[in-house]
Amino acid sequence: MSFKAIALTLLLSPALYTGSIAQTDTANNDLMKMLDTDATAKGHKEYTTATFKATRIVNGHSIENVGKGVLDFRISHRFGTLNQGVGNFFGLDNATTKLSFDYGITDWLMIGIGRSTFEKEYDGFFKAKLLRQTENNSMPFSLSYVGAMSCQSMKEQVAPGQTYFFSNRLYYANQLLIARKFSKWLSLQVMPTYIHYNIVPTTPESNDVLAAGIGGRIKLSNRIALTGEYYYVIPGFMLNGYHNSISVGIDIETGGHVFQLMFTNSTGISERAFVGQTAGDWGKGDIHFGFNISRVFTVVRPKEFKDSKKW
Repeated sequence: MSFKAIALTLLLSPALYTGSIAQTDTANNDLMKMLDTDATAKGHKEYTTATFKATRIVNGHSIENVGKGVLDFRISHRFGTLNQGVGNFFGLDNATTKLSFDYGITDWLMIGIGRSTFEKEYDGFFKAKLLRQTENNSMPFSLSYVGAMSCQSMKEQVAPGQTYFFSNRLYYANQLLIARKFSKWLSLQVMPTYIHYNIVPTTPESNDVLAAGIGGRIKLSNRIALTGEYYYVIPGFMLNGYHNSISVGIDIETGGHVFQLMFTNSTGISERAFVGQTAGDWGKGDIHFGFNISRVFTVVRPKEFKDSKKW
C-alpha cells in the first residue's frame, strides 16, 4: 500500500467511527422512546386523588376511603336548632353526638362502626371502590358502593300483651357514589340511595325510601373548601312528617386532618336518619350547627417502613 493510501485511510477512519457512534446513539434513543411509549400505553395508570378531602362530604359518604391499615376515630356533633332562641343558646344547650371508628382493610375497602345518641343507634358499614377516575380520562369518574346497617336501641313503649320484635329495630341502607373531580377547585358527586325500614309508623307508608343525592366541594384556598349536599326523596317514598336533607359546610385542613363545620336540617347522623327521617325544615329555622372531627392512627405499618428502626 502506498503512503498516500495509508494517509487517506487514517484521515477517513475518525469520520467513519464518529458516524457509526452517531447512528448507534440515534438507534438507542429511538429504542428508548419506543420502550417509553410502550410502557405508557400498557402500563401505569395515574389515578385522580383528593376528589374530596375527607371520607364524608357533610353528613353523607364521599368517594374517599381511609388508607390501608389506617384507623380513623371520628366525633360527629349536631347541636339543637337555631330557632330555639337565646333561652337554649340557639341550640347549643342540646346536642346529638356520634362516636365512630373507620378502618381501611385494603386500599379499596374500608369498614366502620359507630354509636349515636340519636335514638341510641348503633350502625356499621362497608365502602368499596369499584372504579377510579384516571388523570388521562380513560376512566372519567369514580364509583363506590356503600352498604350499611343500623340498630335503634331506645326503649319502646309497648302496649300490654304486645311484643316488640328485635327485627323492628333494624334498618338497611345501600348507596352508589359516583364522583368526578373536574378541576383542582371543583368536585361533584351523585348518590342514588335505597333505605329499607323493617317497621314504619303507619301501614300506608312504604318500608322503602328511594332518594337521589347530590354533593360537591369548591376549593376556596389551599386549606379551606366549601361543601354541600342535598338528598331528594322520590315522591311516594317520603315518610310522613319528614323533609329532604340539606346541608352546607366548610372543610378546614389543619396538619393533614380535616375539621368540618356545617349547618344542616338533619338531627340524625346515620344514612337511615338523615336521608329518610329529617324532621327539620330550613324555611322554619330548623337548622342545626355541627361539626365532624377525626384523628387517624396507623395500625398496620406500610411495607416501605417495616424495616425502619423509627417504627
